[in-house]
Amino acid sequence: MRQINRVAVLGAGVMGATIAAHLANAGLEVLLLDIMPKELSGEEETAGLSLESPQVRNRIAANGLAGLLKMKPAPLYLEAYASQIEVGNFDDDLARIKECDWVIEVVIEHLPIKQSLFQKLVPHLAPKTILSTNTSGLSVNAMAEGLPSEVRKNFLVTHFFNPPRYMRLLEIVPCRETDPAVVAGMAEFISRRLGKGIVYAKDTPNFIANRIGVYAIYKGIEHMVEMGMTVEEVDAIAGPATARAKSAAFRTADLVGIDTLIHVGNNSYQLLPDDEEREVFKVPEFMTQMVAKGLLGNKSKAGFYRKEQVDGKRQIFYYDYISGEFKPVEKPKFASITAVKLVDDPAQKIKMVVNGQDKAAEYAWKNLRDTLIYTVNRIPEIADDVVNVDNAMKWGFNWEIGPFEMLDAIGVADFVKRAEAEGIAVPEVLKKVESFYRFNASGQKEFFDLQAGEYRPFPLKPGQINLEILKKSLGVVEKSAGSSVVDLGDGVFGLEFHSKMNTLGGDILAMTHKAIKRAETEGVGLVIGNQGVNFSVGANLMLLAVALAEGAYEDIDMMVRAFQKATMAIKYAKVPVVVAPFNLALGGGCEFGLHAAAINAYAETYMGMVEIGVGLLPAGGGTKEMCLRAAELAIRYDTDVSPFIFKHFKQIAMAQVSMGAAELFDMNYLRAGDSISMDIDRLITDAKQKVLALAVNYRPPRPAENIPAPGRSVAASIKSQLWNLHQGGFVTEYEAEMGRVIASIICGGDVPAGMPISEAYLLQLEREGFLKLCGNKQTAQRIQHMLKTGKPLRN
Repeated sequence: MRQINRVAVLGAGVMGATIAAHLANAGLEVLLLDIMPKELSGEEETAGLSLESPQVRNRIAANGLAGLLKMKPAPLYLEAYASQIEVGNFDDDLARIKECDWVIEVVIEHLPIKQSLFQKLVPHLAPKTILSTNTSGLSVNAMAEGLPSEVRKNFLVTHFFNPPRYMRLLEIVPCRETDPAVVAGMAEFISRRLGKGIVYAKDTPNFIANRIGVYAIYKGIEHMVEMGMTVEEVDAIAGPATARAKSAAFRTADLVGIDTLIHVGNNSYQLLPDDEEREVFKVPEFMTQMVAKGLLGNKSKAGFYRKEQVDGKRQIFYYDYISGEFKPVEKPKFASITAVKLVDDPAQKIKMVVNGQDKAAEYAWKNLRDTLIYTVNRIPEIADDVVNVDNAMKWGFNWEIGPFEMLDAIGVADFVKRAEAEGIAVPEVLKKVESFYRFNASGQKEFFDLQAGEYRPFPLKPGQINLEILKKSLGVVEKSAGSSVVDLGDGVFGLEFHSKMNTLGGDILAMTHKAIKRAETEGVGLVIGNQGVNFSVGANLMLLAVALAEGAYEDIDMMVRAFQKATMAIKYAKVPVVVAPFNLALGGGCEFGLHAAAINAYAETYMGMVEIGVGLLPAGGGTKEMCLRAAELAIRYDTDVSPFIFKHFKQIAMAQVSMGAAELFDMNYLRAGDSISMDIDRLITDAKQKVLALAVNYRPPRPAENIPAPGRSVAASIKSQLWNLHQGGFVTEYEAEMGRVIASIICGGDVPAGMPISEAYLLQLEREGFLKLCGNKQTAQRIQHMLKTGKPLRN
């Protein structure tokens, strides 16, 4: 494979532009092209421009680029990355694709249009340039027919899911002549540089994820109508309760667009004449009527759901497909769904729900039964193995576990017995397999190959560390209820969290000391990371709530001291400690990272100190650390400390959370020497490599002394602004008081500017401030509200 540095994206619509954005996120140079406009806009006429003016000729692509800066959620990690995207048009700039290593076609889903564009661009392709199409379901072999044989060797489908930055799935579909080395090389590059989860699909309509996902939605509609249920009732069942996306069925339909869902359904019906479930893809009449009314989903602000302001309050309505009218949501309750609300294990949730005794359980069983049977019948039609199918549904439709993992959760034998008792035809292969995944006697993970009829090794990328497999094969060094110490090899140990939501409690704090001691005496360093849903949502608030209810302030003081001792142990370990955060890294999870020798973050890391949301302050060393970092910057640049203090205070006081790891550098949570991994499968591996690199010449730091305090004058400036905000009615007295406490600590207390202070002194200020805020009744109320709703209390 040649090096890929420059990529051309042909088509600057929403999908093309957002693919270009993610390529820029990865540090690639991008050329974004589209057609020329056929007429001037009003602004262009006023400006005296003509159709020959460059800005007019490039307008469509330029608008696609400009639109990236307005999109929510943001397709770019940083707005500055937009500068890596050049714009142009097909008439003037198609010849420039000879400079590109990879060309991605993202024009309208119409075969003749794609083939016409290919004919125009082929003469400009450099030898060995990769040409791919982002089609979501057209035949790759049909597109390849008009291409020269040398181009066909380098031609394939690279199907990004929308939005490309956030959806991990990328389906690769080669044509008959695609060079296998090209497929392997592109899979490796797209995985490593773009962070995509690769699945290998066959040249069949809608490939893997849309084929199964859309079937599940359409079959779910069929069951809904038969059982007389509402869309709201179905969504209460077809979401997290059955290990699927929070958007469930109909919110997902609104998200992708009801017109798009109809298009995929029609496409499936027309192109799958031999599919045993072809009739399922017939579009229900009420959906056709919805589109005729302009009810397209989120893009038209109304679909299966609609939001309105009623008496000054936002109210949500659902679409009643019988009357054709919208009705207020009723938040339906089902015993089987309520029973799994506190269950974290997705496999356990599914098993409990389908074995329930109410209407929701009946619906869940019918929908999953038919979807899973349909999926089993699709191998080898749409993919060669169960792993590709499971990954496609997890990464493309945000299912917590894939279809074959669901069969294992229910129990394959139990599934077959129940389905046959209902008169449902079950694929013969299901009667021959005990489970689709297992660990063999050596602790190696295997999957059942349906075509070969035997178990095969579970595929891992070269060097990938999978903690589940590692623990099964090598065992665990030490373990508590909420954490484990594992041997990552080469003298590097790992501290893994596995508490509920990876909250940090006493057992994890104690295990932190044990893991560091183990690394110091038997190894060269430590990685703190895990492979759960989130790195950590912070400290265990339940323990604090109990202590507050009992007025046990000495216990609270001990909790805070224990947390500070753990973070200081991380910072001053004799070996390098690298933290590997991903997804949510909040509160104490953020503070663990701030005290590490280095951070190796996943690109989608949403990190921040959010304690003020429950009326508290970062007291695990976080407030202290931001005072130190402000002082370090002032000394390094020989300048006033105030701007850095103000910035860090604002981040804490406003509970700012990064919208990606790239933003953490500006927040001063990531610093020089810290890294970002695009591929989450490589996160622990990359963190381990960073430990090994640091260990070669590691010099342990010493506790900070003689830090020039920002002082009471800087704190007074912050407190003055808080007073103004309070007087203006922008913050309550309680919020202003929280701000004043944080300001005093981050400025080093009631001391003159420049007075030498120590790290230990700042930790003491943290503890005192934390206990002071704990004494306020509103703090207890905020903690209780957070525990009950999962959301901070808004005044």
